[in-house]
Amino acid sequence: MKSNILFFLLIFGLSFSQQKNVIIKSLLPNTENFAFPMVSYSQNPVIENKINTFLQVDQLEHVPGAEGSPSKLVSTGKTSYSNYVYFYSWEKMEAPKNILSIMIDGEASGAYPEDFSICKNFDLRTGNLINPQDLFQPNSIKIIENLIQKSVKKEISDFLTQLKSEKNPSQEVLDQISIYEHCFTDFTLDGVEYYFAQDKIRFIIGRCANHAMRQLDELDYYVVEFPYKELDKHWSVYAKNLLSGSEKVDKTSFSHKLYKGKIDGKYPITVLIDKVYDDGSFSAKYWYDKSKKLIEWHGKLDGNHLSLIESDYYSEETHMWIFKALIEADLQGNKILGTWQDYKTKKYLKLELEEL
Repeated sequence: MKSNILFFLLIFGLSFSQQKNVIIKSLLPNTENFAFPMVSYSQNPVIENKINTFLQVDQLEHVPGAEGSPSKLVSTGKTSYSNYVYFYSWEKMEAPKNILSIMIDGEASGAYPEDFSICKNFDLRTGNLINPQDLFQPNSIKIIENLIQKSVKKEISDFLTQLKSEKNPSQEVLDQISIYEHCFTDFTLDGVEYYFAQDKIRFIIGRCANHAMRQLDELDYYVVEFPYKELDKHWSVYAKNLLSGSEKVDKTSFSHKLYKGKIDGKYPITVLIDKVYDDGSFSAKYWYDKSKKLIEWHGKLDGNHLSLIESDYYSEETHMWIFKALIEADLQGNKILGTWQDYKTKKYLKLELEEL
């Protein structure tokens, strides 16, 4: 018991020491509708750069250092979301030593304005985004998903019991019953937000009602939390080292990685991999380091082989995307090696990338 207390105090002290070196300020311009985090990590500028690059490219579709305001595309509805997106606040969560957890709150406009909370978790040893699937053993992922679903379903069931106990329910209560009886609850790890607290992990699950019916949704978002110790038998080796404060870095999945390299040996580029789906399909954003303008790739990962298409523009005449290039490459350790082929000229250029 005494040794466990000493171990906890040691880890807590290490966590505090590590976290105090991570400072977050608001990215300029900081306005009423744009409060976005910018990370400063003097202990490791490379990791600082990786985290800021990921956040800005992923959420703002802006490459750090590019011309113009970082908020321009999201605040004018010109990102790939085709909606106006406002970021109202951010918060640095109190996480273990090796982890930076950031909560970002905002609102996206569509048919109705819809508020959102985004949680981004980074491994401070590498600067990589932490993918939830990397945290658990393969045969435990479904178990964790079931535990989350069970907790949400119980909360809904208990509230439905309360609503249905009313003898003369109003129309409002009847509408609430309808909302919760038809609520989608089969969430997977890919479909929930999560963040690390000091001694537990918290999952945030979307509410049952859309914006139009939100005033009736008393339960709102669901928060399901598990103490780290409760998930001991489900954590992957990577997660155990991550949470214990170990400096040992384990291999993680391809999703959300940053790569840097060259096309034809002379054109420096940076690539951000998006989420890889179960069928291997994924997209990526890349930019020439000189121009810093985002270009998209779409394709598939089959084993260690990547087949991607770079589109040029959409033809209103043919109602088809016109291709710019075809990419065929292989994952070899921490590198991507292959070719970038100009679709018109059929000329092959060498593609060489290395994980940042």
